[in-house]
Amino acid sequence: MSDAKPFYIRDPWVFDPEKKQTTPGDPSRGFATRCLHAGFDPRQSMEHFRSFVPPIVPSMTYPYTRPDEVPCPVYGRTRTPTNTVLEERLAAMEGGEACLTAGSGSQALFQLIFTLARPGDNVVTSLNIFGEGYKQAASIFPERCRVQFRFVADPGNPAEWASLIDSKTRLVWVETPSNPCLFVTDIEAVVEVAHSRGVPLLVDNTTATSALQQPMKLGADIVLLSLTKFMAGNATVIGGALIGPEGLIEDIRWNTTEFVGSIMPPFEAWLTLQYLETLSLRMRAHCENAQQVADFLHSHSKVKRVNYPGLESHTQIKLAQKQMAGGGGLLSFVIQGGKPGAIRLMDRFELIVQAVTFGTSRSICMHPATITHEHLTREEREQAGIDDGLIRFSVGLEEPEDIIKDLEQALAGV
Repeated sequence: MSDAKPFYIRDPWVFDPEKKQTTPGDPSRGFATRCLHAGFDPRQSMEHFRSFVPPIVPSMTYPYTRPDEVPCPVYGRTRTPTNTVLEERLAAMEGGEACLTAGSGSQALFQLIFTLARPGDNVVTSLNIFGEGYKQAASIFPERCRVQFRFVADPGNPAEWASLIDSKTRLVWVETPSNPCLFVTDIEAVVEVAHSRGVPLLVDNTTATSALQQPMKLGADIVLLSLTKFMAGNATVIGGALIGPEGLIEDIRWNTTEFVGSIMPPFEAWLTLQYLETLSLRMRAHCENAQQVADFLHSHSKVKRVNYPGLESHTQIKLAQKQMAGGGGLLSFVIQGGKPGAIRLMDRFELIVQAVTFGTSRSICMHPATITHEHLTREEREQAGIDDGLIRFSVGLEEPEDIIKDLEQALAGV
């Protein structure tokens, strides 16, 4: 047997801000083309599958012939052939070296931090993050792993990000646009701050998706995705992904996922591959519909505030236009009457459904203060802009006139 280390035994990943990532696949191809073709070529599948679409491979183990040349995959809790295709496609779409899929976006975040941080380390972020991420940051990691999280009070000020980074900071984490208040963080500004101190930047790109925003082109090192949302687009799968440097991704795969075993199952990975083929078209329609809905709500007398990056009234409209190719399909608005007013309005909807997710083809809404962000204190919710009357609204692919008509009749009754 060779004295060389097996390929899956890797040294700890070390962030090098000078290292440039290479994009898998053909970088000259457009985004919509990569959504369809990256990771799988039907012409190369003839020998085994003769399939026009990537096959589902549900096997949990994979035979090999020599113990000193163990291939990947070898066991289902690290990856499967179907997941491999999805990971290569996602990496190509985001412009990163490698990708790891996980059981959910929250699981992907957990595995990243669990791999990078040790007791006594810290992560710098803001309150403009998804609810389950806040729960990990506020209690799970500090109480169980002794990893602290520092929350920037004003995420629009690069100096505040810089003030919280020290020698024990292992990651800077940004979610932009944020859920549910659509705060837009200047990725390039935070990249400059983080890299000047030798710390990698994670950008949660779930709300915009790679169809509208390319964090890695702006200097980000790692991208987090909840595939459950716009990437799949129809509330049929749960999954997450991390895209980043190959050394980091393989460190997570073989030193965390291999033991935790929380992977995205092959069938869900296969479904996601099919849905990604229409992502570019879907996001274009989501943007068009959401813009019309946001304009309507902005002009309504019973709506106090609308959060949408495509509105001229959005305080970061110029930044949004600079780093995004559209406003996206998610918005939020504050109704008069606080929580009772929000509940009365949502109960009157006839087309719009109340559900705890976003990014689906159907229009859905929910009340963040009582469901997704209930773990925040009242003061933290106020700081993050989560008013008691705030409604998160994921604008679907129905005819925009029908969505607006439902909003109009519901608002008339409150």
